[in-house]
Amino acid sequence: MRNSILNGRHAALGSNLDGDTWNDMAIPWSYHTDPNEETVAVRSRAGLFDVSALNLVDVTGADAEAVLNAIVAKDITKLKVNNGIIAVEVNDAGVLCDDIMIIRLGANEFKVSHGSGKTPDNLRKLSAGKNITVQKDNDTHVLSLQGPKSLEILTPHVGIILSELPYFGFVKTTIFGIDVIIGRGGYAAERGYEIYSTAKDIVTIWDKILELGKPFGILPASWNCLELTRVEAALQFFPFEMPEGDTTPWEAGLGWAIDLDKAVEYTGKAAVLKSKGQERVKQGGVVCQSASAVEAGAKIMKDGVEVGVVTSGSYSQYLMQSIAMMHIKPEYSAIGTEVEIVGKKSTCKARVAQTPFYDPMRIRTYPERVKG
Repeated sequence: MRNSILNGRHAALGSNLDGDTWNDMAIPWSYHTDPNEETVAVRSRAGLFDVSALNLVDVTGADAEAVLNAIVAKDITKLKVNNGIIAVEVNDAGVLCDDIMIIRLGANEFKVSHGSGKTPDNLRKLSAGKNITVQKDNDTHVLSLQGPKSLEILTPHVGIILSELPYFGFVKTTIFGIDVIIGRGGYAAERGYEIYSTAKDIVTIWDKILELGKPFGILPASWNCLELTRVEAALQFFPFEMPEGDTTPWEAGLGWAIDLDKAVEYTGKAAVLKSKGQERVKQGGVVCQSASAVEAGAKIMKDGVEVGVVTSGSYSQYLMQSIAMMHIKPEYSAIGTEVEIVGKKSTCKARVAQTPFYDPMRIRTYPERVKG
């Protein structure tokens, strides 16, 4: 078990930290505040999350780039310093085996963030005999400040011109005079920033952001809020959005995270390219005629035939809708298709809907795309 150094702060906010863990870390699923109120803060002002349960690995050395390039389907040689990338990682059969973000901090210096899958095994296997150091980082903690006021809150206190940091840019800098890495991104479909710092400094950073954010209406945000915002944004969470157990990237809608013209061999390359166009299911969303969230694992039925499965569901008070992410047979995936959701506790009608449910063009995440 790992523990966030911020657990004392979470307990003071009302979290008992005895719910489900993630990556062997207890996480603050709830606070005294309502997660729907926290979501309003994230959508209209700012919310501060502790996402230190991320698995972080430092990968350095002359062969670091080559090893990482042999693990993922994106071409890491194209990744510039001070940038990050989401990439597909598959096994020999071309099946998704983890989610992974690779951050390049130098020519031979990378920080890898991954889920609960096979990345450690793949790094271990492909690093054998190479000029590379792979070091799990259990000290670094990660804060995620999300919302339209995040830039305004942080700007006076960081050592860079934060407004110039591009989406998925990551840079070594300072905040409140403390050495950190700041990246632009997050899991809430808002403009936001992630702050990577040592355990000894993270409490100070947490406290100062909340103090300085008070005039802006900031709230500490729980993982129930994070779950709400990421379902509203239709952002996938490995392995929960891959219920088949042998899901291909194409079935999960992750073709954008594969470089089809990548010349270098990587694990599962032939298999994953061969599986393109052979999707058994399609990733999508449904809006449900229900006053509560539908359960993950509920069957999606059409004319009495099972045609899909709910992967994650939430009731969004912000959108005033019961929404769910799903896998469905491609022939039933057209927007507007009427289906029935059959769970263990309830049944309701639903229709296939456009995703993301919130901000379909993701303009809130990076408004630069509509400028000019």
